[in-house]
Amino acid sequence: MKPAVFDYHSPADLEEALRLLDEFGYDAKIMSGGQSLIPMMNMRLARPQVIIDINNISELSYIQVTDSVIKIGGLTRHYQVEESKEIERVCPLLTEGMKLIGHSQIRSRGTIGGSIVHADPTAELPVMMTLLGAEFTLASPDGKRTVTTDEFFLTYLTTTIDMNEILVSIDIPIPSTRTGYAIDEFTLRKGDFAIVLAAASVTLSEDGTIASASLCLGGVDGVPVLLEEVTEGMIGQVPSTELIAESCEQIADLVEPEPDIHASSEYRKDLCITYAKRVLERAAERAALL
Repeated sequence: MKPAVFDYHSPADLEEALRLLDEFGYDAKIMSGGQSLIPMMNMRLARPQVIIDINNISELSYIQVTDSVIKIGGLTRHYQVEESKEIERVCPLLTEGMKLIGHSQIRSRGTIGGSIVHADPTAELPVMMTLLGAEFTLASPDGKRTVTTDEFFLTYLTTTIDMNEILVSIDIPIPSTRTGYAIDEFTLRKGDFAIVLAAASVTLSEDGTIASASLCLGGVDGVPVLLEEVTEGMIGQVPSTELIAESCEQIADLVEPEPDIHASSEYRKDLCITYAKRVLERAAERAALL
C-alpha cells in the first residue's frame, strides 16, 4: 500500500522545526529515522496531514561522554551508538542492546529519539533507558523541560510528549565501577520484536556482595517494568545462582502480561523468569570481572 496524501517540510534547524510543529499541531508528525512511521503510513495506520522531516538538523546528532553522564542527541542513529567506543567503555549495555534492534539496515536509519518516542514496550531502547535511569530533554517553542522515564512512558505507544515538542537529547548517568550489565530477549526470529525482553545491572561491593541491582522487563505491560521487588532482597548478599533463582520466582506474582497470538500470559510469565535469571546471572558474573 501507499500512504495517504501529506504535505512535506524539511526544516534546516531546530527553531524552524518547532515553529512548524506549533503551526500544524496535531496534523503533523515528526519523521527522523522513519523505521516505524513509514510502515504505519503505508498501511494507513497513521495518516498525518503534514510530515516534518528533521533529518537535516545536524545539531541533534551527537554523542558526548563526560565523567558523570552520557549525552546522546535525539537524531543520533542506532549504529552510531552501537559503534561508539566511548559508550562501549563506560556503558557496554548500550552496545550490547543496540545489536538486538532489528537488522543492520534498520539500525543504519533508525534514531535513538524516534525509537524512544515511539514507545513500543517490546523495544530495546525504552527498556534500557528505564534500567539506566535516563532522562529526556524535550524542546518546544516555549523552552525545554526534562523528564524521567517513569514520567515519560505512559502506556503502549503513548508518552507525555506534547504535540509541539521534540525529544532533543537523552542523558544517561555513568554507571558505578564494578557494575555488570546484561540484556537478552526471546523472539520468534532474529530481528523480530521481542516476546519478552529483560535487562539487568548488578553492582558489587569490594567484599563481593551486591551493593545494588536492577531488573527491567519489556513485553509484559504497556511500559517497561522495573521490578525493584525482585532485586531489593539481593542487596548485601553474595551473588549466586540459587539467590538469583529464588529472587526471580516471585516475578510470576508481580506481572500479569496480556495474551496475544504469539504467547499466552502463563508462557510470558515463564519467559520472564527464565530471562530475568539469565541476565541477572550474566550481569553479576561481569561485575565480578571488573
